Amino acid sequence: MVRVTRDDVARAAGTSTAVVSYVINDGPRPVAAATRARVLAVVEELGYRPNRVAQAMARRRTNLIGMVVPDARQPFFAGLAHMVEQAAAERGRLLLIGNSDYADEREAHYIRAFLGMQVDGLILVTQDPSVPGVAGFEATDGTPVVLLHHRAETERGAAVVADDDGGAREVVRHLLGHGHAEVHCFGGTFALSPNDPVTSRTAGWAAALAGAGLPTEGRLTPAPFDRVRAHAEALALLARPDRPSAVFCATDDQAIGLLRAADDLGIRVPEDLAVAGFDDIAEAVIAGPPLTTVATAQDAMARAAVDLVLTAKANEEPVPAGAHTFPARMVLRRSCGCPGSAD
Repeated sequence: MVRVTRDDVARAAGTSTAVVSYVINDGPRPVAAATRARVLAVVEELGYRPNRVAQAMARRRTNLIGMVVPDARQPFFAGLAHMVEQAAAERGRLLLIGNSDYADEREAHYIRAFLGMQVDGLILVTQDPSVPGVAGFEATDGTPVVLLHHRAETERGAAVVADDDGGAREVVRHLLGHGHAEVHCFGGTFALSPNDPVTSRTAGWAAALAGAGLPTEGRLTPAPFDRVRAHAEALALLARPDRPSAVFCATDDQAIGLLRAADDLGIRVPEDLAVAGFDDIAEAVIAGPPLTTVATAQDAMARAAVDLVLTAKANEEPVPAGAHTFPARMVLRRSCGCPGSAD
């Protein structure tokens, strides 16, 4: 099929290509109503479709935002990406999403690919902002970049984050308030970046125990972030003769894996084991039992990340450096021992 061009429309409508452009783009110059109607009729008749990509490249604004997440199959990242997509759509942008699968080289691949598409901005949910793909973004062509959910490695970086430390402290103190002599931490690995949100959550857990005069040594179990592999680690933890009576999980996915392990071993929650998570994913409400957790302002964070990159793009200036921190709040459900739900 031969592609219809703007010249074809102009000839059929008896006008210039400039006038056709004014009609298609609604400006910048006015067009008489009769001429506009004639051009639009020819556009419909010939099936003309303007090359939006070429137009975007010409004006250096593609209306595209690139986003990289570790794994969109995980409910937390899927929900966060959906919120970013909604925020972008409300501002007339399309969102491109790439999954890094927790691999540095794959993350760098998507960053390069999105920059090659001349996206208006990049929103990165990275596992480590010190890896080459992320650390090198400051040397790009000026494309605005914002880290979401993860703090920046350098003072020049911009990030939208939650109060992970404060949220963890609050929920661990709550578990201690139920009379537990200790609260085990399930989640994170010893190789995590200092700027990783789980590192901050682990620090909050440790601070809450220290505030109660309790030790942390031997009370941290590194666990995978997906619920299936976390379940296997939880089985080993809960099968120990000295198993804890309360566990704080760094993510809800880990908590759901642990709840399943408790059920497999005949351990009652919350009668024999109190459990709390972090993130307040949708499944937390229907977990068995419903999961006490910490909710973050994901929708507000997504909107803030989109606004930061688009404002920087419009003003042709860097994104304001530093961490833009949003509060976290505890959501009480039955898994901790509370009788009702705060939802």
